[in-house]
Amino acid sequence: MFKKSFVFMVGLALVLSLVNVGIAQDMNPKVKEMLSSARAAVKMVTPEAVKTAIDSKEKAIFLDVRDAGEFAAGHLPGSMNISRGTLEFNVFGKIPDQNAKIYVYCKTKARSAMATKTLNDLGYKNAVLMDASYEEWVKAGYPVER
Repeated sequence: MFKKSFVFMVGLALVLSLVNVGIAQDMNPKVKEMLSSARAAVKMVTPEAVKTAIDSKEKAIFLDVRDAGEFAAGHLPGSMNISRGTLEFNVFGKIPDQNAKIYVYCKTKARSAMATKTLNDLGYKNAVLMDASYEEWVKAGYPVER
């Protein structure tokens, strides 16, 4: 049973990876512009700073804005998951403190950039973008939970 689940999760991750690559290559110029604008408007922190925050048990929220299946396949330790597609509708119920320190990340830094900008626009004063994708986090050998 475990082996079948593992094979399914690996296959799902591969499919999602291929879909995301296709999306990035075919991204509409207007969307590229929005993404560039979002990245320029938010504060970014290094993955090393995020790891330090996790290791020191900083009072912070580590927000994964990938979809639930991606989150279930692996995420940063102690992360909360709110999909980018539902962020505006769910964030106030899940993160009522608009002064909370929030480290935002996703698979490619695209959804997380848009999500961080959205959080700032919604009044979250300390939402910052991790300047690394989840894949880069994993490749660096940093800890993950499943």
